[in-house]
Amino acid sequence: MRLVAVLGYSGGGSDELHAICETRVRHAETIVRDGDAVLLSGETDAMRGAWNGHEVLLDPAARNTRENAKGVAAAARRLGADEVVVVTSSWHAFRARSLVRAALPRRVQVTSASPRGRPPLTLLARELVCLGLLLPASLLAGRLRRRS
Repeated sequence: MRLVAVLGYSGGGSDELHAICETRVRHAETIVRDGDAVLLSGETDAMRGAWNGHEVLLDPAARNTRENAKGVAAAARRLGADEVVVVTSSWHAFRARSLVRAALPRRVQVTSASPRGRPPLTLLARELVCLGLLLPASLLAGRLRRRS
């Protein structure tokens, strides 16, 4: 069973659906197949209003990528998913996919799908900083796991 998880993006502003988030929702609609489960994670009210596909699961509690990953992993475990497709922007895909993969057993295949488009430079720079923080934390977590 495949879970398609669409990650929200708010830009920290209004309750309206941000253009980046809408692009993710539209892209997800093009890749969902019969039998897939769909999870909207993050700005679920606005995303649900824009969704034109079949029924969806909602993860309204997620406010950042780490919380998205926790919610996606919990939904995948509940559903017994053996594949997860993380739908997010290309500039965000590596970090989002890595966090979801780390939260799931190795038997679950985790991939990402991204709409076309160039990243805004400010968001690309922010993502590079986040990756710079994620890698040392991941290495430390791996060392701590090996010690226990």
